[in-house]
Amino acid sequence: MNLVIRLKWLISAACAKRAKYLTKSCKAKPYRWLLAVLLIASQGVFAAKTPTILVYGDSLSAGYGLKAEQAWPRLLETELQRRGKSFQIINASVSGETTAGGLTRFAAIQNKYPAQLLILALGANDGLRGLPTQAMQDNLAKIIRSAQSKGTTVHLVGIQIPPNFGPQYTRAFTASYQKLAKEFQLSFTPFLLAPIVQNNALFQADQLHPTAPAQKLIMQGVLQDLLKQQAALFK
Repeated sequence: MNLVIRLKWLISAACAKRAKYLTKSCKAKPYRWLLAVLLIASQGVFAAKTPTILVYGDSLSAGYGLKAEQAWPRLLETELQRRGKSFQIINASVSGETTAGGLTRFAAIQNKYPAQLLILALGANDGLRGLPTQAMQDNLAKIIRSAQSKGTTVHLVGIQIPPNFGPQYTRAFTASYQKLAKEFQLSFTPFLLAPIVQNNALFQADQLHPTAPAQKLIMQGVLQDLLKQQAALFK
């Protein structure tokens, strides 16, 4: 039964049962009672709702080659809970995703998972394929604008790539994240893999995707930036 209809029915029934004991205000103004009950109920619902963090990335965040619970976003949720900070983390990362693909599906994702914080970690596949850096930057900017239009705070996570396509492309790729962070005044993790990049043993056989032990180090790097740059959200 619809909540409003059910509450109205309960209040009317209570008034009818107690009519000889209650004042005429119960029968004359039941909607005032209904409004008060709804207000109290809604406060309880909103207070109980767990804030949501949406992680939106590619295989580096999806936990490629690992179990879902081993990926760094799941470890982040566990660590926040351990610190007494209750957040639900939705990992909407997809292996192989480019910024263009991420932009295409973002409207549906943000409607399905309204979030207080978006951790945006796309771009690695653009870089590996040598896709135009300006197009990548534009795609990320559109995702950021869409999130902010819904009142969602955005934390940008960058990636760095080897100079396969030349130093000019590599510099432009890295600068794209820096420009976005500055333009939109975002909190920012410059390089997702910074805590592990010097240790080949922390990468899987393809030397691209982090191992299970590496996930905790990646999580700690992101968490450190979040706690420092988004202190108000995590206090």
